Amino acid sequence: MNSPATAADTRLDLLELVDWFARTARRLPWRSPGVTGWGVLVSETMLQQTPVNRVQPIWEEWMRRWPRPSDLAAEPQGEVLRAWGKLGYPRRALRLHDAAAEIAAEHDDVVPGDVDTLLALPGIGTYTARAVAAFAYGKRAPVVDTNVRRVVARAVHGAGDAGPPSPKRDLADVDALLPSDDATAAKLSAALMELGQVLCTVRSPRCEECPLAADCAWQHAGRPAYAGPPKKVQKFAGTDRQVRGKLLDVLRGADGPVSRERLDRAWSEAGQRDRCLDSLLVDGLVEQTADGRFALPGEH
Repeated sequence: MNSPATAADTRLDLLELVDWFARTARRLPWRSPGVTGWGVLVSETMLQQTPVNRVQPIWEEWMRRWPRPSDLAAEPQGEVLRAWGKLGYPRRALRLHDAAAEIAAEHDDVVPGDVDTLLALPGIGTYTARAVAAFAYGKRAPVVDTNVRRVVARAVHGAGDAGPPSPKRDLADVDALLPSDDATAAKLSAALMELGQVLCTVRSPRCEECPLAADCAWQHAGRPAYAGPPKKVQKFAGTDRQVRGKLLDVLRGADGPVSRERLDRAWSEAGQRDRCLDSLLVDGLVEQTADGRFALPGEH
């Protein structure tokens, strides 16, 4: 990857991208007028490595049940995990629960809008902090995910893909493209992400619809293929992630603690099942009762 390029270094009409986003942006519930910083924080946490169509109904239910951080913080962890359902990576739910408690106690039940303050909350990383600052509060904060990296790699640098992530370089790359005023920068951050999700996709980019196509460096270079090492395809079937999910499904569907024998029926291979159960206990996603049964946190 080349060194960061500013908007002046490219011929990209970034304001045209902002206009395109204003005209065509998907109508997602967390983009609706009146959605609070809390609603955006919940959506951004849920959307990490999870498709929009799976997140939307669960986000809507969470906002109905827990419209403020204090509402979520008052719930037992087990109920929060149950409501998380099958979004995957359930530790995100516990991190969100922890953050909600601190927001309620230390920030008057209002999600902060400052990146550094957001980063000080439990479980809030660089991406989430910047996304909340930009999308909830209209701040100038470079927001970098895999979609944004791909757009910048192609449109600015003419590469088929962004290659291995480099947080420092990637942030600098996007930061160099953002205008100085908060409002336009926040809209551009959202537009870059939308472009990567909707048009500038990995396998079937819809370049004929792209607002940046005329000046895209990748187009001018003849749309070269990704030249890096082969990317690993992340499988799910038979992985520890699948087994952990099956064990949690048993507990989510139970009215109380369950026996070890009931969990054993969830997966036949004993070694992998035991390893996954141990990891759930270590992660705090499952607790063992005094009589040797198992339950979601706080549900025994």
